[in-house]
Amino acid sequence: MEDHRPMRIGIVGLGTVGAGVVRLLETNEALITRRAGRPIVVSAVSARDRTKDRGIDISPFAWVDDMNELARRDDVDVVVELIGGADGPALSLARVALGAGKPLVTANKAMLAHHGMDLAGLAEKAGIPLKYEAAVAGGIPVIKGLREGAAANEISRVYGILNGTCNYILTTMERDGSDFGAVLEEAQRLGFAEADPTFDIDGIDAAHKLSILASLAFGTQIDFAGVDIHGIRNVTADDIREAAGLGYRIRLVGMAENDADGLFQRVRPILVPTDHPLAHVGGPLNAVVAEGNFVGSLFFQGAGAGEGPTASAVVADLIDVARDEYGDPFAMQVAHLLRQPKADSGNRVARTYLRFMVQDRPGVLAEIAAAMRDAGVSIESVIQRGAREDGSVLLVVVTHHSAESAIQTMLKSLAGSESLTSDPMVMPILN
Repeated sequence: MEDHRPMRIGIVGLGTVGAGVVRLLETNEALITRRAGRPIVVSAVSARDRTKDRGIDISPFAWVDDMNELARRDDVDVVVELIGGADGPALSLARVALGAGKPLVTANKAMLAHHGMDLAGLAEKAGIPLKYEAAVAGGIPVIKGLREGAAANEISRVYGILNGTCNYILTTMERDGSDFGAVLEEAQRLGFAEADPTFDIDGIDAAHKLSILASLAFGTQIDFAGVDIHGIRNVTADDIREAAGLGYRIRLVGMAENDADGLFQRVRPILVPTDHPLAHVGGPLNAVVAEGNFVGSLFFQGAGAGEGPTASAVVADLIDVARDEYGDPFAMQVAHLLRQPKADSGNRVARTYLRFMVQDRPGVLAEIAAAMRDAGVSIESVIQRGAREDGSVLLVVVTHHSAESAIQTMLKSLAGSESLTSDPMVMPILN
């Protein structure tokens, strides 16, 4: 028997996304009701500042100062958590909501990356939904795609552009030839980067999302601590230009693989061939590639953040809850998720881009070549540019396929060399 009673939701957090959810539910009310099979209505809200102008009318909703009290209200059927943060109020709210038997919809990737297994266990025990489509890649339905659409496949690799701020910065550097610092300032001015952009540009935000994708793709427990994280602070206009000359574009890519060596997870800038779809993902867009043994390569692309796309993902989750269409949060019961050891990245083999800034004097190239020879790293090509005002010379080396352990051995042997004027930049080339 169908239940046509309204599904009443409580929203905690009325920032850009929270206001967007209210706006979307109002704008598409009739369509959402038809698709959900019942109305979805906001009954209560909670946020830090009741008087703030959010561009929406919150007077029809009950205002609750204590967010945990909101989760216990009789007129709230589903809790929507949009306050963010790995711990603190968000985690407390999630536990209270699930403990009270209330389905939880969240956009909080940090909380899931750190506490996803615990929260999934609570939801599983209570037999209620924990939904988080908006936590990874904004409006792109990649969570649903991996959990449902590709459920019959063994996924060998999942990777992609998971942070719009970094992608905006890198593609703007590519377009304008500008340096990182200048583009970051512009991104902050335009609202593409936060006042404190650390989580974005240092790769932490992308790592949160990657750890969630890896769990869904491979049926493994979330292991955020096992993600190797390298941000984009040290990517220069020179790197962008030299990569382009070699037929590549630089993107911050999160990549995960699971095999006999264990679970490999890494976020770092890499060189992507210009004929690869990721090379054409520009601005603040996100994209994810999943490789399945029967379905082949799946490519998801779209807006990874912002009011509209993220609110769209939240409301899509709410529609699923209204339909009673949900499964285990991470595609299988927590007890069936494997605990995989961290793979040794030193065993990975790839061609590698190496950028050195060196002294303009004889013997420097021979010194670097000797270090590579001794480490067993074969050189594919070398590019050297003329001396700069400070007397340094740009030297770019592309290696043949080499083990990462060999690359690290070579770099250690050059550490402290007076020939180098700064630390080398190392970026793998996407196979």
